[in-house]
Amino acid sequence: MCLQFPGAPEKLTTAERAILEYIEGHKETFLFMTIGELAQALNVSDATISRFARHMGCADFRHLKRVVMNQTVSGAGPAGKLANTLLAREGAFLEQWFLQQQYCLKRTAELLEDRSFGEAVRSVAEAERVFIHAKNASVSMASLLEFRLRRIGMDVRRIPSGGTEMLEGLAMAKRGDLVVLFGFSKVSREGRIILKHAESGGYRTLLFTGQLHPAAGPRADKNLVVWRGEENEYHSMSAPAAVVDALVVAVSDVRGASAAQALNGVKNLKERYGKEL
Repeated sequence: MCLQFPGAPEKLTTAERAILEYIEGHKETFLFMTIGELAQALNVSDATISRFARHMGCADFRHLKRVVMNQTVSGAGPAGKLANTLLAREGAFLEQWFLQQQYCLKRTAELLEDRSFGEAVRSVAEAERVFIHAKNASVSMASLLEFRLRRIGMDVRRIPSGGTEMLEGLAMAKRGDLVVLFGFSKVSREGRIILKHAESGGYRTLLFTGQLHPAAGPRADKNLVVWRGEENEYHSMSAPAAVVDALVVAVSDVRGASAAQALNGVKNLKERYGKEL
């Protein structure tokens, strides 16, 4: 699809046509280029690029990128989301990034009801065993939850991410167990199987999700809603990590002495054998 610039003139200069053709053929690459890198790639000056942007009806080079971004078909993909996030930042990147994460935490706090969180805490604390299933980037959150729960003495198992190995892992979950799933943007095919099998398998389910209005299909017993950013933005794990840690701390409080005993056991082993490692 050809790019459309509402303010573009009917006739372009030779240099402007060359710039436009380059952008057309390298849309995603262009979104990550500086004005100097684009000028170097085309063997023109930075000023030529700036004039081109204004001639196309854009205020500046950054505005030109936004116009291209909005028309890039693959903008919903990972590269497009990252580019859109970078283009939305003004000023010092790190400071702006932290502000964005603060907003994600604030939105999560608004969406995650105390009652829902309390029910999730009790589901984990009262489970005989906790099984965890995650795919792709969510695996990092699964690893964090597994590590934290094991430290407070809970029996935690990982269900393989896919294939028949996933089914073999799921077969181990029985009545009294809890299966925790991570499906922020959508529930995977494996996740849908886990939810569908819950009634006959006898286990309970807890889903970490970013969906305010879940799609039709099998539902989890409990949901923890986490905000990771707008649909077309880079999706951060700051808020999910915060909710995972909050969940574990709250579970530790419910389990009380048993959690403290498990942590002390780790501490004693480190004091006894730590120097040998």
